[in-house]
Amino acid sequence: MRDVRNLLGATPQGLGRAVRIAVITLLGVMLPAGALFAAGQTPKPSFTVQVSPASQSVVRGSNAVYAVTVTSQNGFAGTVALTVGALPSPATASFSPSGLTLTPGSSSTSTLTVATTSSTPVGTYSLQIEGTSGKTSASTGAGLTVNYPLSGSFSLTSAPASLSISPGSSGVYGLTISRSNMPGPISFAVSGVPSGVSASFSPNSTTGPSSSLQITASASAPATKTTLYIVGSGQDPSGKTQYAYASVQFEVLSNGKAFAITGGLVSPLAPGLSKPLALSFSNPNSQPLSITNLSVTLTGVTRAADAVSKGLPCSIADYAVTQYSGPYPLAAPVGASSFASMGVPGSQWPKVSMLDTTANQDGCKGATLLLGFSGSGQGN
Repeated sequence: MRDVRNLLGATPQGLGRAVRIAVITLLGVMLPAGALFAAGQTPKPSFTVQVSPASQSVVRGSNAVYAVTVTSQNGFAGTVALTVGALPSPATASFSPSGLTLTPGSSSTSTLTVATTSSTPVGTYSLQIEGTSGKTSASTGAGLTVNYPLSGSFSLTSAPASLSISPGSSGVYGLTISRSNMPGPISFAVSGVPSGVSASFSPNSTTGPSSSLQITASASAPATKTTLYIVGSGQDPSGKTQYAYASVQFEVLSNGKAFAITGGLVSPLAPGLSKPLALSFSNPNSQPLSITNLSVTLTGVTRAADAVSKGLPCSIADYAVTQYSGPYPLAAPVGASSFASMGVPGSQWPKVSMLDTTANQDGCKGATLLLGFSGSGQGN
């Protein structure tokens, strides 16, 4: 993985050099030949169903929220009713709205909320989301992992909850720590990592609310699909060791070419400010990609020399990331493209915010942010 650093304290004259942040590449999967229409055949009006994120990992008793986007194909127009099946029991699901009205060439998005209970069985589930309009239907799958709240002191969740990467590329899981009686450091470990794949946490121990797990597949890594088990541990104020767990899905794919995501802040950050990330895509495949499941993860902060010499603090806990909020899929043409060239409104771009606290006013001045990007691509 390549991390390209972004000087937050850059002057306007230095902005041209400022931002090329970490790249996470995922595979663009080619459609099978049977999915192509025969020459001269007029395709029937239809629609596609996409979901983001592709999977969620939650503690039982909490909610998983997905964005379900329906896109008109071949001139389709009409109202599409949404349903979801294969839910764990007991769990409930609701769409808002439950139906989407499309015009030719348009897309529309509904929010799917899956509510688990304290008695929902722990495990990994494959939800089936279906859209129906008369005799026309389309469906997609979404992953849901339900975890034990093994400790009353803290819990772990991951976004995304699944990654599919090609050999020679990397992916990042962003870990969120929810604390109730755990002010001290939490350390991490992961099991289930397959052959030819390496894993590392950044940071490996933290007193903050987040960490990240980077997964890298070697160029010779065999195709595989598995579950990774992440454990966090630390001592509560009484000195007792507490644990929390999260399960995530991981896959190394065997075909296609990886596409790259790069990005940077449109202008420098300051305490209390939020700035968009301008993402760009490089698609080396011979056909366009439909990109879903974009995720931005803050993987580290390097303080400026002055802050280090004075012992002034600044860490990932001083920042927050807001994910991409627009509809899916994003159409990435062959070669280079960007949010701007795709016509994605700036209000939907992911954002990085710098918190406004007394401690970080000087400690974060001129700091360098390291970010990781991931996404999923499918050939059109």
